Amino acid sequence: MKPALLPWALLLLATAPGPGPGPTADAQESCSMRCGALDGPCSCHPTCSGLGTCCLDFRDFCLEILPYSGSMMGGKDFVVRHFKMSSPTDASVICRFKDSIQTLGHVDSSGQVHCVSPLLYESGRIPFTVSLDNGHSFPRAGTWLAVHPNKVSMMEKSELVNETRWQYYGTANTSGNLRLTWHVKSLPTQTITIELWGYEETGMPYSQEWTAKWSYLYPLATHIPNSGSFTFTPKPAPPSYQRWRVGALRIIDSKNYAGQKDVQALWTNDHALAWHLSDDFREDPVAWARTQCQAWEELEDQLPNFLEELPDCPCTLTQARADSGRFFTDYGCDMEQGSVCTYHPGAVHCVRSVQASLRYGSGQQCCYTADGTQLLTADSSGGSTPDRGHDWGAPPFRTPPRVPSMSHWLYDVLSFYYCCLWAPDCPRYMQRRPSNDCRNYRPPRLASAFGDPHFVTFDGTNFTFNGRGEYVLLEAALTDLRVQARAQPGTMSNGTETRGTGLTAVAVQEGNSDVVEVRLANRTGGLEVLLNQEVLSFTEQSWMDLKGMFLSVAAGDRVSIMLASGAGLEVSVQGPFLSVSVLLPEKFLTHTHGLLGTLNNDPTDDFTLRSGRVLPPGTSPQELFLFGANWTVHNASSLLTYDSWFLVHNFLYQPKHDPTFEPLFPSETTLNPSLAQEAAKLCGDDHFCNFDVAATGSLSTGTATRVAHQLHQRRMQSLQPVVSCGWLAPPPNGQKEGNRYLAGSTIYFHCDNGYSLAGAETSTCQADGTWSSPTPKCQPGRSYAVLLGIIFGGLAVVAAVALVYVLLRRRKGNTHVWGAQP
Repeated sequence: MKPALLPWALLLLATAPGPGPGPTADAQESCSMRCGALDGPCSCHPTCSGLGTCCLDFRDFCLEILPYSGSMMGGKDFVVRHFKMSSPTDASVICRFKDSIQTLGHVDSSGQVHCVSPLLYESGRIPFTVSLDNGHSFPRAGTWLAVHPNKVSMMEKSELVNETRWQYYGTANTSGNLRLTWHVKSLPTQTITIELWGYEETGMPYSQEWTAKWSYLYPLATHIPNSGSFTFTPKPAPPSYQRWRVGALRIIDSKNYAGQKDVQALWTNDHALAWHLSDDFREDPVAWARTQCQAWEELEDQLPNFLEELPDCPCTLTQARADSGRFFTDYGCDMEQGSVCTYHPGAVHCVRSVQASLRYGSGQQCCYTADGTQLLTADSSGGSTPDRGHDWGAPPFRTPPRVPSMSHWLYDVLSFYYCCLWAPDCPRYMQRRPSNDCRNYRPPRLASAFGDPHFVTFDGTNFTFNGRGEYVLLEAALTDLRVQARAQPGTMSNGTETRGTGLTAVAVQEGNSDVVEVRLANRTGGLEVLLNQEVLSFTEQSWMDLKGMFLSVAAGDRVSIMLASGAGLEVSVQGPFLSVSVLLPEKFLTHTHGLLGTLNNDPTDDFTLRSGRVLPPGTSPQELFLFGANWTVHNASSLLTYDSWFLVHNFLYQPKHDPTFEPLFPSETTLNPSLAQEAAKLCGDDHFCNFDVAATGSLSTGTATRVAHQLHQRRMQSLQPVVSCGWLAPPPNGQKEGNRYLAGSTIYFHCDNGYSLAGAETSTCQADGTWSSPTPKCQPGRSYAVLLGIIFGGLAVVAAVALVYVLLRRRKGNTHVWGAQP
């Protein structure tokens, strides 16, 4: 949001007509070509519905669609809601996506307008417009959510039964029939055609000519019954199609011609096309794959080194799961979903870097064993492997290597099949996809706000601020990051307002990114998420690729926001209020201001006013109240939404900090003896919990605060820095035991038969990040252990001979004694 532009909140303040019935019937204003506009006698802005200020034709031109999402592969039919044609047969519908990609729509028998999503090379929210006059004008506008193929539900795509078999077909012991299934209701037609499409990227890598392209190849079946299942025996494709090694199957209505674009369709997952490869592959798949592996290896050596700009992996599994601003669960190896981790044997969980690298659009991957140790490719073929093409793609998408899923397939997955799965040459792959060993990883810094509300700053300062209004939690000029929150009083069991407040809305923007707001929903008490002041629906998707950020919703009660800078927010419901946690990478040191403090490892300056004056650590609660009031939001820079007259009159029209609200200070809290006893049992020494029980008279509110505080403390513990000494190599002609390289860990060394160890048998990672001993050498010759065995073995033989000799001598000289035994 640029300061030179008039913010939407100020525009609303200046133009809102008041809490009346909205625009009159004779208002000439229309939302045609004006969706999102706020100015004028009536509004086309998303907030107009709650305010009753919408133009009468708002729903006719600012389109709401169902479904609102589908695979970026296209072929999803969606209907425009709240709008019907009076004469459907005469309408010519054209749907235009991103101002350049057009598909033919239609009007059904009930008069509803339909569009079909196109094949795209990007994910995220795609603007579209609709023409009902054969393309002469496009006055109606909406937004389509294009989804990464692996995030699409199985109801919306066809399934390769035993997908591994498809991708190994033609290798040893894999032949016979293959089977494809789908949900018949997802493609309502009598007969279907099944096609193969191939994906390729042509042109010199990293040049202007580097191009991504999906191509129709050939049909597998035409005009067959739409039974929901298809079984066939694959045959090698004609030579002209052999260059395509990765692709997907598409099922369409047989009334469409083969290869017809932008028609309703069901796609399979993209996959390695082993089943369609040449006779050469089937005759000797190992030799064929080795040739491809070598070709990939030669190409890789000519391409830029993308590893240098990747983020460092967290050292432990707990760090990786806690650093949710920079890393997110890899759906292919997720311990919470019981994933098998097929490509990472030995790992139980992997994470991927959320953001692709700036220059090359590459991605980091980090995998961990059951005991939380990072698994490295130098130790195991199941280790963490970085990606030349980030699996989720990267803005501006559309061109290699930034195409979601597909660029990753070509440069990272298919080559893994060549070198590791179809041929036993995995070391060649791992040499060019080495794990990052975490020596330079620095955990993010954490700050939180929860309960009544209570704040824990980035430098660990604790305080309570019970203001009623809208406040700046965080400002960082480094990336123009802003986090703002609204605080409102709680409600007692008898319906009266408490003298304590809590967070009810949190909004964030970084640079010119989208604005995301998370707030308490009035009716359900759950979470409501707004994107650029418009309420989002998560009925279809729990993950959204947005401008400058990613958004994830878990189970409806926790929202994660991952920003381009690596900063992250988590907002959840805890009792009657919101709980918010903010994670910042170390690059934000000395760059933050606001209620969450000054991140600089110095807690004494966390109470810094806008003027730069610093309140001392022993500041009284009354003075801290003035500190909080100093960090109010200004209308001109507000990120928060005012889409009801309650919000307009209580927060937009009023001072951002309510000077008439009298909070409850800690010295004023008293409890009756019975409640005090229960609070002591519940809260223990958690002063936040005790305060909230006193402020609200509610043990459940105290419990929610205690839980939120404990979650903060556990995450702080998970994010504690650890010391890594880095990977330690085994000796040539020897082995090592141990794959943990953190402080206190010990590695043991052994030599192969015929070699002796020269150097220390063990090495321990020290607190200063160095190994106690270097990797020893294994020299030709028998090892000390073998020599000692020979020596002691020889001595044992000599001793045994001597003992027998002595016994024989004794028997010869003392026959009468021995012979006298009964």
